[in-house]
Amino acid sequence: MNQENAVWALVNDLGTKKGISEIVINSPKEVFVERGGQFIQLNVTLTKKDIREFSIELAQYNKKLFDADNPILDGNLPDGSRVNILNEPFAHGCPAISIRKYLKNIQSFESNPDIFGLTPEWILFFQALMSSRMNIIVSGGTGVGKTTFMNLLLQELSKQERIITIEDTMELNFTHPNLVRLEAGSRTTGTNANVSTRDLVKNTLRMRPDRIIIGEVRGGELFDLLQAMNTGHDGSMASIHANSPGECLNRMETLYLLAGFDVPYQAVKKQIGNAVDFIVQVGRDREGNRVITCVQEVTGMEGSNILSQQIGIHEDGKFIKTGISPKNMQRIHQMGGLPLNFFAT
Repeated sequence: MNQENAVWALVNDLGTKKGISEIVINSPKEVFVERGGQFIQLNVTLTKKDIREFSIELAQYNKKLFDADNPILDGNLPDGSRVNILNEPFAHGCPAISIRKYLKNIQSFESNPDIFGLTPEWILFFQALMSSRMNIIVSGGTGVGKTTFMNLLLQELSKQERIITIEDTMELNFTHPNLVRLEAGSRTTGTNANVSTRDLVKNTLRMRPDRIIIGEVRGGELFDLLQAMNTGHDGSMASIHANSPGECLNRMETLYLLAGFDVPYQAVKKQIGNAVDFIVQVGRDREGNRVITCVQEVTGMEGSNILSQQIGIHEDGKFIKTGISPKNMQRIHQMGGLPLNFFAT
């Protein structure tokens, strides 16, 4: 990359700073970083030329098009950080750049004690969920750490399993010997192919996966994921943009209907209630720290309602048990090794 370009120099420098999770460039004089959930403006001045050159070079690096006909670029920096750039005239004055920094130091639960406000016993619980092949939805707002938490969970996968991940932009980053990474996208340099996330989910079912992992569900691909969860692909996972487990379930119903099938609403709820085992809600505490705010178990259906129960909640600065034992506790004990009295202590 062009090290003389001021944007590249700034991004590389900020990449070495601890505590920065986001970098945004609104204009040559409006550059901000996010630290601890708060945006801080930097005393730097760039040029439109530097911003445009950075955008073009990044598009070339990601082998994607970025021009008047392709004004939106989703890609990655060489270090894995996610980048979104919106071109003029849709962004006024110059391209608007948003960079979600890749946190290299977060690799596993063991190497990051107290991460997301979790105690060692709760880390054992999440490890047991992965070993017992529970279907998990990670729910949360923008920038709260959904992808980071998924990466931590995925590090716990058995090396004997075949894992396939599907993303719009590569963000999941974990080590596994039998891993296939798929990336959805539209036109790239050298081809006019347009492969959607849903296309990839459908094709994945023919690739003999043990688990299907979708970086973020945004549309009708939820229909195909739920079918997979209900037909032998236990232990699959996805994230959804929602601010609470209840909102997450409502959003799943909406996304299911986006698949375009004329399905009775009752059947939609039943599919979700049967497929999803746990919803893990990620958020921020009062100090801006990323935390698990609650863990909700989906227990099935009663009439036209999806039933769920809260088994863990973040209160007074720590994550605690609610006193309710999961309906799936026997399976978590047998396959995940969690003591049967875990929620009784």
